[in-house]
Amino acid sequence: MDVVLWIAQGLLAAAFLAAGTSKLLQPRERPRHSSDWAQEFPPIVIKIIGGLEIVAALGLVLPAVLDLVTVLTPAAATGLAGLMIGAGATHARRAEWRPLGLTVVLLALAALVAWGRFGPYAF
Repeated sequence: MDVVLWIAQGLLAAAFLAAGTSKLLQPRERPRHSSDWAQEFPPIVIKIIGGLEIVAALGLVLPAVLDLVTVLTPAAATGLAGLMIGAGATHARRAEWRPLGLTVVLLALAALVAWGRFGPYAF
């Protein structure tokens, strides 16, 4: 199970590092035009979400790899699960079903990592 958790952590970290980086590095108006959901939020909120995604991606892997404050790994997974609940609510409200499917998968992976790393497979 430890290998499964590491794979989930790696997939989540890669996905959220890419998503967060794109939200932070795109010009101010571009994210609002590239995604339907982003039209509801001011650009600063998109940047904050991107920053949170990057911090969580690093938190999924670095504490465990460096063996420092390893409780940050399941904490990062819990934070991402919360972020995905908010994203799921936004997509469901807007009837955006394709992104909602990916959101549910990411939520499930984050919940798995949080459960495993806080519980029976902690570091």
